[in-house]
Amino acid sequence: MTRPPALVSAAAALAQASAAGPYFTIQPWSSPGGWRPFGALLSDPVVLSDRVGHARALLARRARIAPGDVEERVAASTVFLGLASQLVSPLLGAAVIGGIVPGLTVADLWWRPVESGPWPLAARPAGGARLGQLGSDRELREAAVVLSERVHSLAGPVAAAFGAVFRLSQQVLRGNVASALSGASSMLAVAFPQRAGAAGRLAAQVLAMGWLRGTGQFVQPDPAQPRWFLARRSCCLLYRVPGTGMCGDCVLRRRTEGKAG
Repeated sequence: MTRPPALVSAAAALAQASAAGPYFTIQPWSSPGGWRPFGALLSDPVVLSDRVGHARALLARRARIAPGDVEERVAASTVFLGLASQLVSPLLGAAVIGGIVPGLTVADLWWRPVESGPWPLAARPAGGARLGQLGSDRELREAAVVLSERVHSLAGPVAAAFGAVFRLSQQVLRGNVASALSGASSMLAVAFPQRAGAAGRLAAQVLAMGWLRGTGQFVQPDPAQPRWFLARRSCCLLYRVPGTGMCGDCVLRRRTEGKAG
């Protein structure tokens, strides 16, 4: 019988993961600093609409079009994709670099509004599940189960809120989470090349189970290279903003390339 992972402090693992960049950074929370409860963001459609409206204006400015020419759903999907990246990247990073999956919940998180870029996130002290070095199939399998559950518990409520307020399908939203996890794996491979293989294999297992099953195929084109790539089965909708084009993992890109061939 497999023993459950030991519960330990996740602070050190999160600090290690933050070296991979701003999407991997969750600050220690303290009462000063203008932090807002993350849960309130999800429960108040007015606040959520304000953040999406802000992003809509930014996208329009970059495309040199009127804000009304950017669909609200497109802006909402873009905001969600960025936020999903900030939620899953620290989890994957802490697992791969620190050997711990933080036991964070929505209630533990705080946020601050910014003009553009990743939102500053902070968290109260949280425990985590110790995983090991992910060197064996068993360790990877056990880690994937824990990480899959944690990704769902954090990103799932956010997806539900965005789906309800902005009429986004769960297929699009789950695909965005898959894309965020794939992107986190790639960034970890660059920041910590010695852990690139573990990052790719762990992300691949998470994408093949639970809430994210069916969102896309995570492949390693060259077994001699540690980099993995996602071919997602949905679209984040960003291509609808003039001048942006399609993302590298977009299902529409493959359909277009197939027709051209």
